[in-house]
Amino acid sequence: MNNRNYNAEKIDNSRKYFYGFDYEVMHHYFIKSFLPFFKGEDVLELGSFEGGFTKRLEAYFSDITCVEASDEAVNEAKKIVRDDVKIINSLFEDVVLPKKYNNIVMTHVLEHLDNPVSVLRRIREEWLTDEGVFLLVCPNANAPSRQIAVKMGLIPYNAAVTEAEKKHGHRITYSLDTLERDAKAAGFHIIHRSGIFFKALANFQWDKLLQTDIVSKEYLDGCYELGQIYPDLCSSIFLVCKK
Repeated sequence: MNNRNYNAEKIDNSRKYFYGFDYEVMHHYFIKSFLPFFKGEDVLELGSFEGGFTKRLEAYFSDITCVEASDEAVNEAKKIVRDDVKIINSLFEDVVLPKKYNNIVMTHVLEHLDNPVSVLRRIREEWLTDEGVFLLVCPNANAPSRQIAVKMGLIPYNAAVTEAEKKHGHRITYSLDTLERDAKAAGFHIIHRSGIFFKALANFQWDKLLQTDIVSKEYLDGCYELGQIYPDLCSSIFLVCKK
């Protein structure tokens, strides 16, 4: 029986759920990373939260379907997304979808799931078209900011799930090898692997910097480009999967 409270998991505790860095920086670079792989006019977003990333998808897709477990997040998302965006309040384990999709995106969600391989298998077998792409992004255990936190004694080891992360529903902290392990266990063929945004500072530190003129757009773009060279030192890790 699933007795998780998904509304409670999205509330800020000692660790914020979303930072300005997520919305202002990472969402932009998620889209930039995804663009070469988008195909067709339809997309399924798994874990849409309050619609921040959904808004960015609106520029590229005429047919958008979202699945989100928190009813409070769904209500917030409906206030900002297009009227024709379909948002389904359900668990991935339970939802019944009306069709298959050419694009499926899951950003910073897999680490929240109790049975990630089971859900990944549903995505591959039930929801993705034969020629479709599954774009999967997770926070990276080996991000320099996280490794620095380990050296500072704030986190016991890179892939640890902290108490604050547990309160937000995290079950695992992925690195490229463990993320590929779960994708392959679900039967996916990985056609591209990368990292998104070289990151040596924690999110709260980035939020403070973004309020100043210290960091330019060119610097942010440089961190993104550097991430293509050092994927294991990125804020997020990224897989493109096919059936």
